[in-house]
Amino acid sequence: MKSLGINWFIEGSIDFEYKKYILLDYLQEINRHFDKSKLYPNLADLVFHFNNLLYFKKNKSMMQQSFPQRLTKADIDAVKLTYQKIVDDDSTMQQIEQIITFALQKMDPAIQTGREIYDFVESRLNIDPVGIVPLLPYHGYFSLKNGSERTNFIYEYQITLFENKDDKYRGINISFIDTWEQSIINTPEALKLDLIRRNKYLPNPAVYYVQSDITFPLEQTLLPVAKRSLVKYISNAA
Repeated sequence: MKSLGINWFIEGSIDFEYKKYILLDYLQEINRHFDKSKLYPNLADLVFHFNNLLYFKKNKSMMQQSFPQRLTKADIDAVKLTYQKIVDDDSTMQQIEQIITFALQKMDPAIQTGREIYDFVESRLNIDPVGIVPLLPYHGYFSLKNGSERTNFIYEYQITLFENKDDKYRGINISFIDTWEQSIINTPEALKLDLIRRNKYLPNPAVYYVQSDITFPLEQTLLPVAKRSLVKYISNAA
């Protein structure tokens, strides 16, 4: 996918028409992916750039740290002078503010589209525990079925807890294990027994059967949404 640099709106030539062209070209590709229900990494990248623009809009005093390509002298005094000259340039700052305002207006509808797709995919997911769930279900396996496809994908997962000064968050790490074909005999319960036999380091794992009733792009959409949905499911059940 086409990508924007972290500071795309203030790098190189700070010209509104030029930056507008770069942005619209980027959004055109984002929307092409969304039209095919391909969410990631497009949605995450778009949200990142949107939040980055908001940050700069609210913290103009930090602008000085975002012009490394404009430095002309190596010593610190010259650096300070160069930064100050740019920040004090009313014409340049007006161009930057115009670029940011335009970009936010154009990115917002695309983000809303991406979130609507995400919500739709999540609404088509069903998560069922397989057998008895252990008291600490934060390390185990999940099997993922994509719509009418017979092949199921098995992943080992581990949910981690991390926090900052304001809140706690849960993340999930996964690794692909294998595939299996579902049948009358080859059931999720049989899969769980097989996983226990094969992997002795998890004698009593939590196992979940995750399925969607519609087929979606696996890597770009279904798997990322399934991961986040599983974290939510386990967190609410714990």
